[in-house]
Amino acid sequence: MFLVIDMGNTNGVFALFDDERMTGGPWRLATDGRRTVDEYAVWLQGVMSLKGNARLADLQGVVLSNVVPASQAALTGLARAIGASLVDVEALAGQLEIRVLVDRPEHVGADRLANAVGAKVRHGGPAIIIDFGTATTFDIVDADGNYTGGIIAPGPQRAVEALASAAARLPPVALERPDSVIGKATIPAMQSGVYWGYIGLVEGLVRRIRDEVGQPLKVIGTGGLATVFARDTDVFDIMDPDLTLAGLAAIWRRHGPAAAAGAGAEA
Repeated sequence: MFLVIDMGNTNGVFALFDDERMTGGPWRLATDGRRTVDEYAVWLQGVMSLKGNARLADLQGVVLSNVVPASQAALTGLARAIGASLVDVEALAGQLEIRVLVDRPEHVGADRLANAVGAKVRHGGPAIIIDFGTATTFDIVDADGNYTGGIIAPGPQRAVEALASAAARLPPVALERPDSVIGKATIPAMQSGVYWGYIGLVEGLVRRIRDEVGQPLKVIGTGGLATVFARDTDVFDIMDPDLTLAGLAAIWRRHGPAAAAGAGAEA
Protein backbone atom coordinates (compact mmCIF):
# COMPACT_ATOMS: atom_id res chain seq x y z
CA MET A 1 0.00 0.00 0.00
CA PHE A 2 1.28 3.47 -0.83
CA LEU A 3 0.18 7.06 -0.31
CA VAL A 4 -0.21 9.63 -3.08
CA ILE A 5 -0.08 13.33 -2.25
CA ASP A 6 -1.11 16.07 -4.66
CA MET A 7 -0.25 19.30 -2.83
CA GLY A 8 -1.78 22.28 -4.63
CA ASN A 9 -1.85 25.97 -3.83
CA THR A 10 -5.32 25.80 -2.23
CA ASN A 11 -5.71 22.20 -1.05
CA GLY A 12 -3.66 19.07 -0.69
CA VAL A 13 -5.29 15.81 -1.79
CA PHE A 14 -4.23 12.52 -0.19
CA ALA A 15 -5.23 8.97 -1.17
CA LEU A 16 -4.20 5.38 -0.52
CA PHE A 17 -3.57 2.93 -3.34
CA ASP A 18 -3.02 -0.80 -3.48
CA ASP A 19 -1.37 -1.20 -6.89
CA GLU A 20 -3.91 0.32 -9.31
CA ARG A 21 -6.91 0.50 -6.97
CA MET A 22 -7.65 3.45 -4.70
CA THR A 23 -8.40 2.00 -1.28
CA GLY A 24 -8.71 5.17 0.77
CA GLY A 25 -9.62 8.79 0.09
CA PRO A 26 -9.35 11.09 -1.56
CA TRP A 27 -9.02 13.33 1.48
CA ARG A 28 -8.52 17.10 1.24
CA LEU A 29 -6.55 19.34 3.57
CA ALA A 30 -6.21 23.11 3.23
CA THR A 31 -2.72 24.05 2.10
CA ASP A 32 -0.60 25.68 4.79
CA GLY A 33 3.15 25.92 4.37
CA ARG A 34 3.57 26.18 8.14
CA ARG A 35 2.35 22.64 8.84
CA THR A 36 4.89 20.35 10.48
CA VAL A 37 5.64 16.68 9.94
CA ASP A 38 3.81 15.86 13.17
CA GLU A 39 0.70 17.79 12.10
CA TYR A 40 0.52 15.92 8.79
CA ALA A 41 1.09 12.58 10.53
CA VAL A 42 -1.59 13.15 13.19
CA TRP A 43 -4.17 14.35 10.65
CA LEU A 44 -3.41 11.56 8.19
CA GLN A 45 -3.53 8.81 10.81
CA GLY A 46 -6.83 10.23 12.00
CA VAL A 47 -8.54 10.12 8.62
CA MET A 48 -7.07 6.72 7.83
CA SER A 49 -8.42 5.31 11.10
CA LEU A 50 -11.78 7.01 10.67
CA LYS A 51 -12.31 5.71 7.13
CA GLY A 52 -10.77 2.26 7.52
CA ASN A 53 -8.22 0.16 9.32
CA ALA A 54 -5.03 1.40 7.64
CA ARG A 55 -2.11 2.74 9.64
CA LEU A 56 0.82 4.93 8.71
CA ALA A 57 3.09 2.02 9.56
CA ASP A 58 1.46 0.02 6.75
CA LEU A 59 2.63 2.42 4.04
CA GLN A 60 5.42 1.15 1.84
CA GLY A 61 5.83 4.34 -0.09
CA VAL A 62 4.80 7.92 -0.73
CA VAL A 63 4.60 9.54 -4.16
CA LEU A 64 4.51 13.32 -4.03
CA SER A 65 3.41 16.07 -6.39
CA ASN A 66 3.98 19.42 -4.71
CA VAL A 67 3.77 22.94 -6.14
CA VAL A 68 4.13 24.71 -2.78
CA PRO A 69 7.83 25.12 -1.88
CA ALA A 70 7.04 25.99 1.74
CA SER A 71 5.42 22.56 2.21
CA GLN A 72 8.25 20.52 0.68
CA ALA A 73 10.35 19.89 3.78
CA ALA A 74 7.41 18.71 5.90
CA LEU A 75 6.00 16.45 3.18
CA THR A 76 9.32 14.77 2.43
CA GLY A 77 9.94 14.57 6.17
CA LEU A 78 6.61 12.76 6.56
CA ALA A 79 7.83 9.94 4.32
CA ARG A 80 11.07 9.65 6.31
CA ALA A 81 9.23 9.73 9.63
CA ILE A 82 7.01 6.77 8.75
CA GLY A 83 9.85 4.82 7.11
CA ALA A 84 8.34 4.89 3.62
CA SER A 85 10.18 5.20 0.33
CA LEU A 86 9.61 8.56 -1.36
CA VAL A 87 9.09 9.25 -5.06
CA ASP A 88 9.11 12.99 -5.73
CA VAL A 89 7.67 13.73 -9.18
CA GLU A 90 9.51 17.03 -9.49
CA ALA A 91 12.82 15.19 -9.20
CA LEU A 92 11.76 12.70 -11.91
CA ALA A 93 10.88 15.17 -14.68
CA GLY A 94 13.43 13.66 -17.09
CA GLN A 95 12.76 10.04 -16.14
CA LEU A 96 9.00 9.68 -16.49
CA GLU A 97 7.26 7.33 -18.91
CA ILE A 98 6.43 10.36 -21.03
CA ARG A 99 8.70 12.88 -22.72
CA VAL A 100 8.34 16.55 -21.83
CA LEU A 101 8.65 18.32 -25.18
CA VAL A 102 8.86 21.96 -24.09
CA ASP A 103 11.66 24.52 -23.91
CA ARG A 104 12.12 24.29 -20.14
CA PRO A 105 10.92 20.87 -18.92
CA GLU A 106 12.08 21.64 -15.38
CA HIS A 107 9.52 24.43 -15.16
CA VAL A 108 6.47 22.21 -15.77
CA GLY A 109 4.59 21.67 -12.51
CA ALA A 110 4.63 18.20 -10.99
CA ASP A 111 0.82 18.11 -10.99
CA ARG A 112 0.72 18.79 -14.73
CA LEU A 113 3.20 15.98 -15.36
CA ALA A 114 1.08 13.66 -13.22
CA ASN A 115 -1.98 14.65 -15.24
CA ALA A 116 -0.18 13.82 -18.48
CA VAL A 117 0.85 10.40 -17.15
CA GLY A 118 -2.69 9.81 -15.89
CA ALA A 119 -4.14 10.71 -19.30
CA LYS A 120 -1.75 8.32 -21.03
CA VAL A 121 -2.50 5.33 -18.81
CA ARG A 122 -6.27 5.90 -18.49
CA HIS A 123 -7.43 7.51 -21.71
CA GLY A 124 -4.65 7.70 -24.30
CA GLY A 125 -3.78 10.64 -26.51
CA PRO A 126 -3.85 12.96 -28.21
CA ALA A 127 -5.74 14.99 -25.64
CA ILE A 128 -6.24 18.31 -23.92
CA ILE A 129 -6.32 18.10 -20.12
CA ILE A 130 -8.18 20.95 -18.45
CA ASP A 131 -7.54 21.14 -14.71
CA PHE A 132 -9.66 23.58 -12.72
CA GLY A 133 -7.80 24.57 -9.59
CA THR A 134 -6.17 27.68 -8.19
CA ALA A 135 -5.12 28.16 -11.81
CA THR A 136 -6.97 26.72 -14.79
CA THR A 137 -4.43 24.79 -16.83
CA PHE A 138 -4.72 23.38 -20.33
CA ASP A 139 -2.13 20.69 -21.06
CA ILE A 140 -1.68 18.99 -24.40
CA VAL A 141 -0.43 15.43 -24.83
CA ASP A 142 0.30 13.83 -28.19
CA ALA A 143 -0.72 10.42 -29.52
CA ASP A 144 2.14 8.78 -27.58
CA GLY A 145 1.18 10.51 -24.34
CA ASN A 146 4.08 12.96 -24.40
CA TYR A 147 3.60 16.40 -22.87
CA THR A 148 3.86 19.00 -25.64
CA GLY A 149 2.87 22.28 -23.97
CA GLY A 150 0.05 24.10 -22.29
CA ILE A 151 -1.76 27.22 -21.19
CA ILE A 152 -2.13 28.71 -17.71
CA ALA A 153 -5.05 30.98 -16.85
CA PRO A 154 -6.25 32.32 -13.48
CA GLY A 155 -8.67 29.98 -11.74
CA PRO A 156 -12.34 30.99 -11.50
CA GLN A 157 -12.31 31.31 -7.72
CA ARG A 158 -9.33 33.64 -7.93
CA ALA A 159 -11.18 35.71 -10.53
CA VAL A 160 -14.10 36.17 -8.11
CA GLU A 161 -11.72 37.18 -5.31
CA ALA A 162 -9.83 39.59 -7.59
CA LEU A 163 -13.04 41.39 -8.55
CA ALA A 164 -14.01 41.93 -4.93
CA SER A 165 -10.52 43.00 -3.78
CA ALA A 166 -9.76 45.35 -6.69
CA ALA A 167 -13.12 47.14 -6.95
CA ALA A 168 -14.25 48.93 -3.79
CA ARG A 169 -17.97 48.62 -4.47
CA LEU A 170 -18.01 44.97 -5.56
CA PRO A 171 -18.76 42.47 -2.76
CA PRO A 172 -17.34 38.97 -2.29
CA VAL A 173 -19.61 36.41 -3.99
CA ALA A 174 -19.86 32.66 -4.21
CA LEU A 175 -18.83 30.96 -7.43
CA GLU A 176 -22.23 29.74 -8.61
CA ARG A 177 -24.17 29.33 -11.84
CA PRO A 178 -26.46 32.36 -12.20
CA ASP A 179 -30.08 31.94 -13.30
CA SER A 180 -29.51 34.01 -16.44
CA VAL A 181 -26.60 35.33 -18.46
CA ILE A 182 -27.65 38.96 -18.03
CA GLY A 183 -27.52 39.93 -14.37
CA LYS A 184 -30.24 42.12 -12.89
CA ALA A 185 -28.18 43.00 -9.82
CA THR A 186 -24.50 43.27 -8.90
CA ILE A 187 -24.00 39.80 -7.43
CA PRO A 188 -25.60 37.80 -10.28
CA ALA A 189 -23.80 40.06 -12.78
CA MET A 190 -20.45 39.17 -11.17
CA GLN A 191 -21.36 35.48 -11.05
CA SER A 192 -22.36 35.55 -14.69
CA GLY A 193 -19.12 37.21 -15.72
CA VAL A 194 -17.05 34.53 -14.05
CA TYR A 195 -19.23 31.50 -14.76
CA TRP A 196 -20.12 32.15 -18.38
CA GLY A 197 -16.83 33.90 -18.96
CA TYR A 198 -14.94 30.74 -18.01
CA ILE A 199 -17.11 28.56 -20.18
CA GLY A 200 -16.33 30.92 -23.05
CA LEU A 201 -12.64 30.80 -22.16
CA VAL A 202 -12.61 26.99 -22.13
CA GLU A 203 -14.54 26.60 -25.38
CA GLY A 204 -12.51 29.28 -27.14
CA LEU A 205 -9.12 27.93 -26.08
CA VAL A 206 -10.05 24.35 -26.95
CA ARG A 207 -11.07 25.49 -30.42
CA ARG A 208 -7.82 27.41 -30.91
CA ILE A 209 -5.69 24.52 -29.60
CA ARG A 210 -7.35 22.10 -32.03
CA ASP A 211 -6.86 24.55 -34.90
CA GLU A 212 -3.17 24.95 -34.05
CA VAL A 213 -2.51 21.23 -33.57
CA GLY A 214 -4.50 20.41 -36.71
CA GLN A 215 -6.05 17.18 -35.51
CA PRO A 216 -8.87 15.99 -33.22
CA LEU A 217 -8.01 15.91 -29.53
CA LYS A 218 -10.21 14.48 -26.80
CA VAL A 219 -10.84 16.86 -23.91
CA ILE A 220 -10.40 15.57 -20.36
CA GLY A 221 -11.74 17.63 -17.45
CA THR A 222 -10.34 17.30 -13.95
CA GLY A 223 -9.86 19.35 -10.78
CA GLY A 224 -12.17 20.41 -8.02
CA LEU A 225 -14.30 22.81 -10.10
CA ALA A 226 -14.54 20.84 -13.35
CA THR A 227 -18.01 19.48 -12.67
CA VAL A 228 -19.29 22.99 -11.85
CA PHE A 229 -18.85 24.03 -15.48
CA ALA A 230 -19.46 20.72 -17.26
CA ARG A 231 -23.26 20.98 -17.16
CA ASP A 232 -23.33 23.97 -19.54
CA THR A 233 -20.83 22.96 -22.19
CA ASP A 234 -20.31 19.92 -24.39
CA VAL A 235 -16.59 20.57 -24.78
CA PHE A 236 -15.60 17.74 -22.42
CA ASP A 237 -15.32 14.19 -23.74
CA ILE A 238 -14.23 12.73 -20.39
CA MET A 239 -14.61 13.88 -16.79
CA ASP A 240 -11.99 12.29 -14.56
CA PRO A 241 -11.80 13.93 -11.12
CA ASP A 242 -9.07 11.53 -9.97
CA LEU A 243 -6.79 11.95 -12.98
CA THR A 244 -3.89 13.47 -11.03
CA LEU A 245 -4.05 10.75 -8.39
CA ALA A 246 -4.15 8.06 -11.08
CA GLY A 247 -1.07 9.59 -12.69
CA LEU A 248 0.77 9.63 -9.38
CA ALA A 249 -0.16 5.99 -8.77
CA ALA A 250 1.19 5.07 -12.22
CA ILE A 251 4.42 6.91 -11.44
CA TRP A 252 4.78 4.95 -8.21
CA ARG A 253 4.26 1.64 -10.00
CA ARG A 254 7.18 2.45 -12.29
CA HIS A 255 9.55 4.21 -9.90
CA GLY A 256 8.49 3.04 -6.44
CA PRO A 257 10.30 -0.32 -6.45
CA ALA A 258 13.47 1.42 -7.65
CA ALA A 259 13.12 4.00 -4.90
CA ALA A 260 12.66 1.26 -2.32
CA ALA A 261 15.73 -0.59 -3.62
CA GLY A 262 17.76 2.61 -3.49
CA ALA A 263 16.67 3.28 0.06
CA GLY A 264 17.69 -0.23 1.04
CA ALA A 265 21.09 0.18 -0.62
CA GLU A 266 21.69 3.46 1.22
CA ALA A 267 20.77 1.86 4.51
